[in-house]
Amino acid sequence: MMSFIIMFVNETDKDLSYDHLASGLKLALEKDKTALDADRLQNYTGPELRQLLNWPRRLPIEEERVRLLHEVGMELERSFGGEAANLVKSAGNSAATLIELITRHFPGFRDHSLYKGHQVFLYKRAQIFVADLWGAFKGQNYGEFHDINSITIFADYIVPAVLRELGILKYGSNLSCSIDSNSEIVPGSEEEVEIRACSVYAVEKMRELINKKFRKQLLSIDIDLWLWSCGVQNMALSHHRTLSIYY
Repeated sequence: MMSFIIMFVNETDKDLSYDHLASGLKLALEKDKTALDADRLQNYTGPELRQLLNWPRRLPIEEERVRLLHEVGMELERSFGGEAANLVKSAGNSAATLIELITRHFPGFRDHSLYKGHQVFLYKRAQIFVADLWGAFKGQNYGEFHDINSITIFADYIVPAVLRELGILKYGSNLSCSIDSNSEIVPGSEEEVEIRACSVYAVEKMRELINKKFRKQLLSIDIDLWLWSCGVQNMALSHHRTLSIYY
């Protein structure tokens, strides 16, 4: 459920990390098991969300975060009896079906952009929700998905930075300058879509090569976790900065 709620912004508050948000939610649930119930999600205010996350100051795009919490709570109550578990069960152990359900019912998860006349669907947060279930339940119960290999990496900003550091992704001079100078990359712009989409493509090619050379059937999730871990251990890496609800 945590990954269904967390929305990270990689631009406006360098002290606010995924780990901080996740630990805040974990502590809140340990104190109050109803903290993330659907009816509660519908009524959180900005200050209450800060208190829930144990965060001392205004959150980046706080109003949007609160709006998305309300959206999730209302739709869970309207279509799934107020239970995220019912949403998961309705997917019939299919990762692809669960992603389709999430993006159909919850507009805040519709992570797609128009790129040169074509729609590009990345669905980072919807996919990571599925992957977190799979990992937390070790592929059993709510985490059992017969098509978990259909999940790609979770295209945000850390993995592209690591791929660039490894020389797998190469940026043009203008884009490199923008990233290295911490200039904002506009969400939905060609540059942002290319960074994220090329990261997905690069990791899929890596997975194919690893599977072929070592006869080891790695999942894209496995490679994502390794790259992400490398990235969080080296936060000095230059990464693109985008104010977005989809990361």
